[in-house]
Amino acid sequence: MLTVNNSHRALEVTLQIPVRTYEIDFAGIVSNIVYIKWLEDLRLKFLEEHFPIHQQIEQGYVPILTGTEIEYKRPIKLIDKVIGHLWASNLGRLKWTVQAEILSNNQLAAVATQKGAFVNLQNGCPVRIPDELQQKYLNITKLNNKQSF
Repeated sequence: MLTVNNSHRALEVTLQIPVRTYEIDFAGIVSNIVYIKWLEDLRLKFLEEHFPIHQQIEQGYVPILTGTEIEYKRPIKLIDKVIGHLWASNLGRLKWTVQAEILSNNQLAAVATQKGAFVNLQNGCPVRIPDELQQKYLNITKLNNKQSF
């Protein structure tokens, strides 16, 4: 079972998500594969706001996914108002983890965890989490820890 820690959402981004007619399955609900697309949209917004992909490419590396886990809580239908949230929950030396939640009409519809790394574009080997992103994450988590006391 996935859990979402609401107390520390480092580098959180929010995205309004339109539900498209072609995303609906034969049962009249959003197909489960669409959630993967929505997570990609959220990660791209995360990178756009916190560490633009063009900078990474210029420096010779990009992020990759190593795993995705989704727990569906309630179905989403065509007319629902959908909002996604994604934040960094862990940045290690080589690996990163983001968590997400998708709300439908202000009710939790799904939670997700994705794990990944950064790889060198030339050889595909993992590289350290970029210092710029690591520092941003550490600054936010230190601030959150101070506010917790």
